[in-house]
Parts: sequence; structure tokens; C-alpha cells
Amino acid sequence: MNAFVKEFTEQNFESEAVASELPVLVDFWAPWCGPCRMVGPHIDAVAEQTQGKAVVGKVNVDENAGLAQRFGVMSIPTLVVLKGGQMVERVVGARGKEDILALLAPHMA
Repeated sequence: MNAFVKEFTEQNFESEAVASELPVLVDFWAPWCGPCRMVGPHIDAVAEQTQGKAVVGKVNVDENAGLAQRFGVMSIPTLVVLKGGQMVERVVGARGKEDILALLAPHMA
């Protein structure tokens, strides 16, 4: 994981994601998921490009099943955008960098 991408867990999700003043992009993934591994470099690039304007993090669904359940994640990868602690966007399936930026952009200041 790169320095710009947070690792969200059930222990830090409230303080790091829900309480964030910035919009938050959450990538629900698992290490065994091929499409998730394809999305990973795009998530890293988006995190670097949006530094200071958004928070970008990943949730390993195998280790944080409660978070996956909370957001109704049935398939991975699932990307969720939170603003003010509320889910404002959600897409399921692999996406490229430009699609991910387009998902996040309307919520950045």
C-alpha cells in the first residue's frame, strides 16, 4: 500500500473516515480478488493526485467483515465515497483512474 492510501479497519474507520472533513474514497477489496488487484494502482494514483482534497483508503473485507456488511458490500471491488460521514456514491466492479476521479471529483472542494 502506498503512503497516500490509508488502511481502514473496524477500529479506525469512525475516526479516520466517518469523521473526516474531506470526502473519503473507500475501496472494499481482498487480496485474492483479481479485479481488486487491477484497481489497486489506480487507487494509489488517485490518492496521490487528490492529496489534501480527499482521503483515500482501503478496507480488506476478509479482515473487516463488519464494515463490508455495514455498507452492503456483496461483490468486490466496491468503491464508496463518503461525505460528512454519509455514503454519497457507490460503484461495484473494477474502474480505471479517470472513472474513479470522476466519481470523487464532484465531492471535493
